Amino acid sequence: MALLTLTNAHLAFGHVPLLDGASFALEAGERVALIGRNGAGKSSLLKILAGLDKPDDGLLQLQQGLRRFYVAQEPVFEPGATVFDAVSVGVAEARSLRERYERHEPGDDLDALQTRIEQLGGWTWEQRVEQTLQHLNLDAAARVDALSGGTKKRVALAQALVAAPDVLLLDEPTNHLDLDAIEWLQELLNAWKGALVLISHDRAFIDAVATRIVELDRGVLRSYPGNFSAFESTKARELEAEALANARADKLLAQEEVWIRKGVEARRTRSVSRVNRLHALREQRAQRRESLGQVRLELDAGVPTGKIVAELQRVGMRFSDKELIKDFSATILRGDKVGLIGPNGVGKTTLLKLILGELEPTSGSIRRGSNLQVAYFDQMRGALNLDATLADTISPGSEWVEIGGQRKHVMSYLGDFLFAPARANSPVRTLSGGERNRLLLARLFALPANVLVLDEPTNDLDIDTLELLEELLQSYPGTVFLVSHDRRFLDNVVTSTIAWEGDVSPGRWREYEGGYEDWKIQKARSLAAIEAAAPKPAAAPAAAPAPAAPPKPARKLGYKEQRELDALPARIDALEAEQKTLTEQLSDPDLYVREPQRAAQMHERVAEIEEELMEALERWEALSSR
Repeated sequence: MALLTLTNAHLAFGHVPLLDGASFALEAGERVALIGRNGAGKSSLLKILAGLDKPDDGLLQLQQGLRRFYVAQEPVFEPGATVFDAVSVGVAEARSLRERYERHEPGDDLDALQTRIEQLGGWTWEQRVEQTLQHLNLDAAARVDALSGGTKKRVALAQALVAAPDVLLLDEPTNHLDLDAIEWLQELLNAWKGALVLISHDRAFIDAVATRIVELDRGVLRSYPGNFSAFESTKARELEAEALANARADKLLAQEEVWIRKGVEARRTRSVSRVNRLHALREQRAQRRESLGQVRLELDAGVPTGKIVAELQRVGMRFSDKELIKDFSATILRGDKVGLIGPNGVGKTTLLKLILGELEPTSGSIRRGSNLQVAYFDQMRGALNLDATLADTISPGSEWVEIGGQRKHVMSYLGDFLFAPARANSPVRTLSGGERNRLLLARLFALPANVLVLDEPTNDLDIDTLELLEELLQSYPGTVFLVSHDRRFLDNVVTSTIAWEGDVSPGRWREYEGGYEDWKIQKARSLAAIEAAAPKPAAAPAAAPAPAAPPKPARKLGYKEQRELDALPARIDALEAEQKTLTEQLSDPDLYVREPQRAAQMHERVAEIEEELMEALERWEALSSR
């Protein structure tokens, strides 16, 4: 029997049906990812499943005694509460019953109280809270008000886990979490024994966690077994079949319209059934709810920059006694798409400001290119006026927007981002989180810019819009700096990655070719090389040690090994120089048109050089240590 079942649910927001006869069932142990367009009603559905809201019509049935716990997108805690107090809310019933048992009054049924306390594990609730805090690396005495968004999300998850519910309901659990925290959450949920329903637009996260995908599309729920990759292939086939069926219906309607307009022939044949079929086709066409449309994204790339956007030589940045960046060198060329990876608070924003000239380094030098026109996604978040209308947000004081030298009416431009004309004069505060992000992108793309700085642009965006944004950034001729915790988005957009490696050495940053997965592979190799080169600790002496033999002197390098060591620095320099030259040539988009085969060979050579560099560095470490 299903843990919970929703049958024939209806829910409308104004004239828009969010649920239109929707049905859903959740089995024990399932991990269901709920996906759909922004504004489709996913959060409303999750709240109905959590028992926080009710549908306009329909029935929600639960197994007897079923325990549910809901974690909102933006968790709310009591002002001034400590982490321990906030997490203890998850065991509120057990805590209350035990207090009642301990101060029992005449007439209390102590046996019933004791039974319920034992069912909830109420005798040891303090230990459960402490163990959960330790497991999630949370400070029990810290004030929740002073925590970052990511740590607050951890507190909310701890609150849910300590409650030990049968069903866990999570709304955008990866928002505000950095990459390490997202991977930690993946492992946590994969080990979770209860059932799970989550809303997320992080495709890599869904792929790693979900056992079933449920799509909310125009009020109807459709279920797809498997992870997100399986859903993508099935959905593509469904959309092709739907488009074909619609095209056939439209063709038949057009043929019947031609026939009825012949007039005399139609009346002479008196084909009542055919006339009735025409009326039915017209009605079906009117009632058929088309797809919600696609976002149409355009970017004004502005005036081209010089070939070099920024060249950093041994750059360092220190604030008082804290060294954020140490001895970092990189060259950013026009057209590069650069991803920045690192935990929250390690200096990604500082590094960006150094590259773009908003800060000057405390050591090293930076040469910046000419004609830089920079547009910031993060800066506009703070500038968003919730009381302004959508039209004024895009084009203050004007009805027109200019994109790439072409004028477009603001209503038409908003329509490209799926905002109906009727909403153009609505205040920004009426928009959902995803719609606000879409509006921010619309405003950003209306600015002429040859350098885009995008700080977490994917938060709350639906998957369709994410994929379109990926395509836009891939074809954008300008330079992009992308800070994102969406691994799939990074892999699909960036050409190189600047990663924080302060866990290896304080203030260390390093540039890698490729996206997130490329960085993971290359970093693992680098750490393995460092570990292999590190001296091994001496074995512990036996209980009754014999007199130690004098240590053997380290074997000196032979003639050939010494010559090899002397030649390695020049070889490493030559490989790095070749890699840099190839990277510069590959940054020219015309190369792929003129000489596609040569471009492919150059890509292969870049990968080979990376392997050869790692081998040379490992060999240099091994020989140097002797």
